[in-house]
Amino acid sequence: MTRCLIVDDEQHAIDLLANYINQTPFLELVGHTTNPVEALHLVNTLKVELILLDIQMPELSGIEFLKICGNKYKVILTTAYSEYAVEGFEHDVIDYLLKPISFDRFLKAAHKAQAMMQSREQDANPNSPAAQQAVPAPLSATAQTYMFVKGESKNKFLKVNYSDILFVEGLKNYVSIYSSGQRLVTYQSLAALAEELPQPPFYRVHRSYIISIDKISMIDGNIIYIGDKMIPLGETYRDTFLNMIRDRKKLQ
Repeated sequence: MTRCLIVDDEQHAIDLLANYINQTPFLELVGHTTNPVEALHLVNTLKVELILLDIQMPELSGIEFLKICGNKYKVILTTAYSEYAVEGFEHDVIDYLLKPISFDRFLKAAHKAQAMMQSREQDANPNSPAAQQAVPAPLSATAQTYMFVKGESKNKFLKVNYSDILFVEGLKNYVSIYSSGQRLVTYQSLAALAEELPQPPFYRVHRSYIISIDKISMIDGNIIYIGDKMIPLGETYRDTFLNMIRDRKKLQ
């Protein structure tokens, strides 16, 4: 179990992350605080391994916290402001979660953190039992076969298998996920979802569409057919997509 500390000046943000941690079998919540100065004390006394750290806090910002701690702890940044991403990664943070944080995006960051910690443990002790076996597939973000998306109520999350997805359509701040005989609408941007879906089989082919190439029945000019649905192939994505299709055809 990875021992986690949440540091955020907003209690509702702590409550959300605590709920996510409690749903993740390999994480353990050992503490939380709205005071980053107090967090500097807690990381030692609670033997913290992973910190979920907000950036915008009044007493001490998350970036200032990182400068004090150096690289001693593994950190996942949580913030509503994307402009801090570059500076955060300069401090070797594991991941950068943009609020509002979905459970599937949180889970991806958690898997990444655990994989990094296991790798560090194996490097430090190559004779340990963990070093004698491969990291289980579910802990690898690329090996996952599903994701969770937010449902219509506050604490409802729906499991979606990648193999069931035909295509995804962007609708401003929402996306529609289409599978055989089903359409699921969830609050998330298409750009954020594109980061979650593995390539292959998923590729963005238009500013409003991501498709599974496994589900394509035909490509005719600038139209991609998936079942009875006609999806436009955007000019921006056309060359890259068609070159990928040609390369896959050569490998067959």
